[in-house]
Amino acid sequence: MQISLEGQVALVTGASSGLGHACAEALAAAGAAVVINYNSQREPADALATAIQARGGRAIAVEGDVSDEKAVDALFAEALNAFGRLDILVANSGLQRDAPVGEMTLEEWNKVIQVNLTGQFLCARAALRQFRKQAARPEISRAAGKIIHMSSVHQLIPWAGHVNYAASKGGVDLLMRSLAQEVGEERIRINSVAPGAIRTPINEEATEGDAEKKLLELIPYGRVGDPEDVGNAVVWLASDLSDYVHGTTLFIDGGMSLYPGFRDNG
Repeated sequence: MQISLEGQVALVTGASSGLGHACAEALAAAGAAVVINYNSQREPADALATAIQARGGRAIAVEGDVSDEKAVDALFAEALNAFGRLDILVANSGLQRDAPVGEMTLEEWNKVIQVNLTGQFLCARAALRQFRKQAARPEISRAAGKIIHMSSVHQLIPWAGHVNYAASKGGVDLLMRSLAQEVGEERIRINSVAPGAIRTPINEEATEGDAEKKLLELIPYGRVGDPEDVGNAVVWLASDLSDYVHGTTLFIDGGMSLYPGFRDNG
C-alpha cells in the first residue's frame, strides 16, 4: 500500500545526516513538503533539499539550534513563511558526549540534555502552538497535527558509560507520553520511535566487520538496521494508517529491546 502525505508539511530537526536525513527523504517521497533543519552541516541539508526539488517535491533547508528557544522560534517562523502551515514534526536532533560517569563533565551532561531533551520540548511546544492556531484539514489528515519524537532503545536499556544519553532518552519517553495524555483530546497525535543499532556514518565502526558480528549477538532478528527502516516507520506514524496510535513508542530494533542475552538463562 502506498502511503500519501500529499498536501502536508513536515519539519524534521537534525535532518542533514543519519536518521533525520532518512526521515526527511521518506516523508518527501510520500508527498509531504519538508523543512530540513540543520545546526552546523549546511551543505548536506541543502543538497537534500535540492534533490527533493529535482524529483518534483517541495523542500527547504533551515539552520537552527534546537536547544536555543529563539532559534527554535525562528526555525518555525521560516517553515511557516515557506509553506504556510505545519502538519508533522519529527523531533530528531540528538547527540552523544560519552564518558564514564566519574569522568563526565557537567558540560558533557548539560549539552546532551539540552539538545536531546530540552530541544525536543521546545520543538514540540512550538508545533503544538501552531497546530492550535491553524485550521484542521480532515481531507488530508484525520489528526489536527502529529509529533514523532526520536527516542532510542536506551529509554529502556541501561547504557553504562552513556548516562547522559540514556537519561535524555528516558526523559523523551515520559515527555512524549505526558504530552500525549495532555493533548490527545485535541486530536493531536504524539508518538515516538526508538531505534536500536542502525547503520549510519556516525556509528560505522560499531556496525562493520568484527564489531558487527559482536553487535549481532544483541539483535535477535539477525541484521543491523538501515536508516530507511526508521524513515518508513516515521511515514507510517505520520499517516492516517496509524490514526488510532497515540502515546506509543515504536521500537525499531530487530528485537534488541528483548534482552537477548537472557535467551539461555530463563
